[in-house]
Amino acid sequence: MPQAPVVIGVDSSTQSTKALLADAETGRALAVGRAPHRVDGSAGARESDPELWWRALGEAVAAGLKEAGVAASAVTGIAVAGQQHGLVVLDRAGRPLRPALLWNDTRSAPQAAALTEELGGPAVWTARTGSVPVAAVTAAKWRWLYENEPAHASAAAGVRLPHDFLTERLAGTAATDPGDASGTGWYATATGSYDPALLELIGLDGRLLPEVAATGATRVGSLTASAAEALGLPAGIAVAAGTGDNMAAAVGLGLGGAGLLDHPVLSLGTSGTVFAATRTRPASPALSGFAATDGTFLPLACTLNCTLAVDRVAALLGLGRDDAEPGGEAVLLPYLDGERTPDLPTAAGLLTGLRHATTGPQLLGAAYEGAVFTALRALDDLLHVCGLDAAGAAARPLRLIGGGARGRTWVETVRRLSGRPLIVPRATELVALGAAALAAAAVSGADPVATAAAWGTGEGTALDPVARDTAAWEHIASVLDRAAPVLR
Repeated sequence: MPQAPVVIGVDSSTQSTKALLADAETGRALAVGRAPHRVDGSAGARESDPELWWRALGEAVAAGLKEAGVAASAVTGIAVAGQQHGLVVLDRAGRPLRPALLWNDTRSAPQAAALTEELGGPAVWTARTGSVPVAAVTAAKWRWLYENEPAHASAAAGVRLPHDFLTERLAGTAATDPGDASGTGWYATATGSYDPALLELIGLDGRLLPEVAATGATRVGSLTASAAEALGLPAGIAVAAGTGDNMAAAVGLGLGGAGLLDHPVLSLGTSGTVFAATRTRPASPALSGFAATDGTFLPLACTLNCTLAVDRVAALLGLGRDDAEPGGEAVLLPYLDGERTPDLPTAAGLLTGLRHATTGPQLLGAAYEGAVFTALRALDDLLHVCGLDAAGAAARPLRLIGGGARGRTWVETVRRLSGRPLIVPRATELVALGAAALAAAAVSGADPVATAAAWGTGEGTALDPVARDTAAWEHIASVLDRAAPVLR
């Protein structure tokens, strides 16, 4: 019996690569191969060697093929979704000149502030690109490299995002997509193209950048012979442009022009993100006004400190993840890596309200509350940008994804502080599934959001709302508002 066609969706994240093999017709996940990454750096530095991403991709694909028990000849397409914003600089042979500067590298905070002022302030940036530069944005990282490592900047023959780097290794084509490009700080969401004036401002030659494909599902090439040999896949299969991880997660949830619009999502991972697909071009300095990968927009707010920060607090207290209780008087803002939303790149964690009666489980609960509050407060701005009134926003369910969505305490903390109905999708690898939908669409020519919606990847468990803990919300809000000037 002939093997049904298979596509591979790759999630190249901060900490690992996942290669999901899916039935191209039904979206059924056949296997997920995994391989770890290494992140180096301290005192704000966060770097990874892109060659290790490529090696991890090969290991993850091999593991996925073995687990699925399918012939490599059944694979018809592949797409990569990658961590956003990272800066990869290449030599003329396509090799990295130095380790990539990752999204959570905060050394570029001064450069972000300087760029904001040089163009005329946050409102000008928002009108031009949809976003105001923060330390995470690639433009600030390029300016940091330009000022601190001029030899590397002048030697660069190519500048890529993490997913661009891997896509180029697959297809031999320098390509990106509107979604990931919109997170660079040199892409104008108003025109859907690189902005020459912004490139001049940051000192970057536009000829070093990849071409922007129409969508993340655009077929930008075929798997080269050398890449096929490295991955154990057939040469010539379709390679999609791919996209950023948040854009892929939106596709995996069926969010976009051919699916759900103005439906909010909260992702609980190393970072916490809130986003929604909308036809309204976002224009709020409080948000990242990204493009989606299908031609709509994806306003998004990102916090640096989410599951990893709370896990660190649990480890310091010697507690398990679910040993938490509501924080009571204690407020713990777990800004262990600085913070992006609100924009506090040099902040450290803050604990206040400690009493003799305060328990360890309460401190852990306060860390959960601090992380969830920070994300949900950003959600309020996002819903406003989407044009939803308060009543409509409260009635529309919040989709909860990421590793934290599988944790009881995370889910219950979100329910208690939001007071909203929740949907927890059954699929656990939405970024990789979204990438798989891009790969399938690159093969078939179909719309990737419609493909994912037909697969049903966004369906899951519905949770009714509970009474909102307004006392805890207002207490945390008061602490953050008073502490923000000190934390800057």
